[in-house]
Amino acid sequence: MSNRIGLYPRVRVEGGGRGVVSQAGAVLLVETARKAGLDAAMSTALVPWRKARAVHDPGKVLLDVALAVALGGDCLADIGVLRAEPAVFGPVASDPTVSRLIGVLAAAGPRALAAIRRARAEVRERAWRLAGEAAPDTGGEVIVDIDGVLVLAHSEKEDAAATWKKTFGHHPLLAFVDHGHQGSGEPVAGLLRPGNAGSNTAADHIDIARLALAQLPKKYRRGRATLVRTDSAGGTHEFLDWLSTRGRWLSYSVGMTITDAVHQAVLKVPASAWTPAVEPGGQVRDGAWVAELAGDVLTGWPKGMRLIVRKERPHPGAQLRFTDADGMRLTAFATNTKHIPIARLELRHRQRARAEDRIRAARDTGLRNLPLHGTAQNRIWLEIIQIALDLLAWMPMLALTGPVRRWEPKRLRLRLFSAAAHLVTTGRRHYLRLARHWPWTDLITSAFARLQALPKPG
Repeated sequence: MSNRIGLYPRVRVEGGGRGVVSQAGAVLLVETARKAGLDAAMSTALVPWRKARAVHDPGKVLLDVALAVALGGDCLADIGVLRAEPAVFGPVASDPTVSRLIGVLAAAGPRALAAIRRARAEVRERAWRLAGEAAPDTGGEVIVDIDGVLVLAHSEKEDAAATWKKTFGHHPLLAFVDHGHQGSGEPVAGLLRPGNAGSNTAADHIDIARLALAQLPKKYRRGRATLVRTDSAGGTHEFLDWLSTRGRWLSYSVGMTITDAVHQAVLKVPASAWTPAVEPGGQVRDGAWVAELAGDVLTGWPKGMRLIVRKERPHPGAQLRFTDADGMRLTAFATNTKHIPIARLELRHRQRARAEDRIRAARDTGLRNLPLHGTAQNRIWLEIIQIALDLLAWMPMLALTGPVRRWEPKRLRLRLFSAAAHLVTTGRRHYLRLARHWPWTDLITSAFARLQALPKPG
């Protein structure tokens, strides 16, 4: 018998290495923050909370925490990953300093939140302008998706409560800008709510929509340049009335509950009125049809609202609901968009499912758990998560091309950010030399070159 040496090579491990930088690929996020002007904007926004003779800038401290979250951190102490690499991240505050800042900002409440949000809105406009054709507004319309997410709590945190899924925690409401099929998406608003907050609370949907619109460049707050999409949780009279009062400014596509009135109206639709549903490429969807309802079923709803219903054959083994008809699965949505075929409108609404991808990315970027005890502190944490997601959206938008622009945070961390490098100093300049054998070295270096080629802010 031959001597087996195992399936993996045997190596010896020891400390004492020099000039090696971990998480070297994160320089892409640092350069994105610099070229988008996020570092300067956050520094300016948090000037009111900088104490005299303070060593660390509050804006950089908050941005450092967001960078740590973007790299996979899920608590304030994970900023230690940055502190270990001053050559890439500069001086990083201690854990007590970070905790004190979060406490100070939490105590400031809405004033601090407003300052952070204004800075993000300012930088977002510049980031989109730098992105050119890669920006999410190139089609002349910005799509904002609103959706709720459950965040579990494993201790008695403030405002944690039983949820509608019989779990325990919080029920934030989030809004994302959809980057379309060629990209991912970016957060524009987050509203922290108790776990027992209703899914269809109209006041919360109005609040999150206002916060989201405030994040967009001014030209997208008027002139039907923005579409607001929600699932049936947004299908309330109050929310649709609010959207309709801004009819000259906003388009909407809102899921609707199949009520008995809708069910009866569907049964009266003649066979000739049903149009085959379509797929993104324009091909007909087999076994699915759409039709527009009219008449009494629209009574009491806003003027100009269109109600479109979809029926489809259920998948084998699927159970029908009592609201389904003639063996067909029914769904419906309301919109105020005109002059577009209803099959295309239904496809546009169905693409709201991309919001689920954004929520999955948010869970992987600090939203799996709210690590702080107080609600005011966790509101700051929710803003930190959004800053991290902004960077994870802007970096691909500004520096990556092709299919890699759709990579989600997990893949970006595994392939790009986790790359190690050798730090070389020559002629008073610092160089990060990535490993030649790393499969994604060329991708990192070309992305960094694109970022460096962008004009400096200001």
